[in-house]
Amino acid sequence: MTQPFELPNFYTPYPARLNPHLEAARTHSKKWARDMGMLEGSGIWEERDLDAHDYALLCSYTHPDTPESALSLVTDWYVWVFFFDDHFLEKFKRTLDREGGKEYLDRLPAFMPMDLATPVPEPVNPVEAGLADLWARTVPAMSVEWRARFAESTEHLLNESLWELSNINIARVPNPVEYIEMRRKVGGAPWSAGLVEYATGAEVPAAVAESRPLRVLKDTFSDGVHLRNDLFSYQRETEEEGELSNGVLVLETFLGCSTQEAADAVNDLITSRLQQFENTVFTELPALFAEKGLDPHSCADVLTYAKGLQDWQAGGHEWHMRSSRYMNGGGKAAGDASVPFLSASTPAPSSSAHLSPFTPTGFGTSAADLTSAFAAAGRRRVRSQTHVPHQKVGPSRLPDFDMPFTTTLSPHLDAARRNVVTWSHRMGLLRPQPGVPLSDIWDEAALVGFDFALCAAGLHPDATEEQLDLGSHWLTWGTYADDYYPAVFGRTRDLAGAKVCTARLSALMPVDPSDSAPAPVSALERSLADLWSRTARPMSPDNRRDFRIAIEKMTASWLWELDNQAHHRIPDPVDYIEMRRSTFGSELTMGLSRIGHGRQVPPEIYRTGPLRSLENAAADYAALMNDVFSYQKEIEYEGEVHNGILVVQNFFDCDYPTALAVIDDLMKSRMREFQHVAASQLPVLYDDFKLPDEARAALDGYVKELENWLAGILTWHQECRRYNEADLRHPPGSPARPAGPTGLGTSAARILLPALTTG
Repeated sequence: MTQPFELPNFYTPYPARLNPHLEAARTHSKKWARDMGMLEGSGIWEERDLDAHDYALLCSYTHPDTPESALSLVTDWYVWVFFFDDHFLEKFKRTLDREGGKEYLDRLPAFMPMDLATPVPEPVNPVEAGLADLWARTVPAMSVEWRARFAESTEHLLNESLWELSNINIARVPNPVEYIEMRRKVGGAPWSAGLVEYATGAEVPAAVAESRPLRVLKDTFSDGVHLRNDLFSYQRETEEEGELSNGVLVLETFLGCSTQEAADAVNDLITSRLQQFENTVFTELPALFAEKGLDPHSCADVLTYAKGLQDWQAGGHEWHMRSSRYMNGGGKAAGDASVPFLSASTPAPSSSAHLSPFTPTGFGTSAADLTSAFAAAGRRRVRSQTHVPHQKVGPSRLPDFDMPFTTTLSPHLDAARRNVVTWSHRMGLLRPQPGVPLSDIWDEAALVGFDFALCAAGLHPDATEEQLDLGSHWLTWGTYADDYYPAVFGRTRDLAGAKVCTARLSALMPVDPSDSAPAPVSALERSLADLWSRTARPMSPDNRRDFRIAIEKMTASWLWELDNQAHHRIPDPVDYIEMRRSTFGSELTMGLSRIGHGRQVPPEIYRTGPLRSLENAAADYAALMNDVFSYQKEIEYEGEVHNGILVVQNFFDCDYPTALAVIDDLMKSRMREFQHVAASQLPVLYDDFKLPDEARAALDGYVKELENWLAGILTWHQECRRYNEADLRHPPGSPARPAGPTGLGTSAARILLPALTTG
């Protein structure tokens, strides 16, 4: 069978090594699979299938230093997860039986109790039997926190198979952003990362498990693993299984390009994600260790875990080059694909005990043309950090925005416009802060030109006058804060001062109203304290906590921007999209919309895949819309590196019109996804959770609020005095003063970019 494309040159910076206990794992896993009923008589596998796939080889490559007993257990987990994948395909995907698939999946969490004393159901198929056995053998060695994280990733892996099944049912190819997010769940690499903790004996400390650096390590690892698998499995999935969830197919469809071009683009994204992994290890982990005060043993555990993820990347690549399950013949990267499977008699590669954990040498690098692969990776890394700021780009080019919703404005708009000016004066936002250089960022005329009340009136057309004032004030505070950080901290590279400021902002938002908070010492703090008191007081404790987290995500994302500016680094495209939701303030404004729904809608509904997809699609559309409007402002006037068009230009090495076309297509696809989720997935979610009419009506109302949110933000962009070239040359209120610092030495500053309406 002819391959549909040539395998590209892979960036393989880590050495692949083989565990010496390979043969023991092979013997054990075959017996275990037979004992669980996965072989003869299962209707899924015969012994020859298990031999051909050779999951023991996969685990021996991906966990080269794991002891024999642990390697055998980890291999059993992989036999189980691949059997589940094939079992679900045969029983439910091929038959398009969504209802039966849901019943099947709903039983599986019962086999993963946090307390092993909790009885589990009697298994009725090999998947249930295998899960019950594996859970009981694994979790005694791990903490309760690890159990919860691993159970959650296992449930995601299982349950999101319904998403794939739903797409097959309607012949729907997902868009790239949607695909990356969902692939992390159905692809299982986050689940694999949990097993890395077990296999290396290095559990990630609970104090940092949910931090951005650890999340990025897991996400970049996952994306690298999944996209690599997509390259090797494209032929089998598209020609034999009718699969639509494959990264090559996703880009082929989205970009309208050839299969080879899509495969090369996927490989470029793999390289970008691996480089993001490396950057996180070297620049973010040391700062995290210091910030959290981790002891040496905990630091060593995190680094051992990171090394384990690298081993997995290297070993996973080597296994794909050898397994009969995948397309691996011919092409640029298939130099040693003809090497037969290693057996127990094959000498294992030497231990890495004397290797730097981040050294790109050793066994396994022969699978790629390393000279060209590393040269391409180097060019990509250099390009992301050598952008010339303040290039003249001319007025921002605006496409025909795909906005199916209309804007309705609150009748209280005029009053809100007056009131926001009064409030801003009272808070001190319109004057320089005593003792704070560079804090003279706004005056009244500029605030009037920004017209945040117009945005709030579109976002919440049914708001009372008091509610509209509150919304306008939040937009004003978020904008002021987002302007303040680059002006006060960015231009001076004062990252330490920014972190202190951020910590104080968190302290001003006590979850328990009886807790004391520091006295505000600036307009930034005074306005937040005022807003928190007015907003959080009527909330339930859980809603108050969630709302505070939304604000903290936004303020933390500004630190990420400052760090990128300090290093003059254009972000990785996936990292940019995901962080843009926070820099845009989406969680905050959507959190405000949810306040009235707490009693009607179970909180777990907001954590489901469809609701997250709905919100993320809306957030991405609005944030990218802002990037389109603000391109000239950010690139030419502010020397910014955080703009979606620039990120695309850097990734594809293309010009402005080409990048704009890609962003426009992505916006349109995210809008289609928003409408698809609302029309097709939410009704299924309502039925799955058996929601009462009151809760269904509340969620339908929330969808309508998101529609208002999208339409209102577009109207605001079109009507405010902010993005036209005339406003950039002569900003409101200061004809003689530029809108922000310009010229050499000011590229770190990003002035006048609202967080809640413009990101």
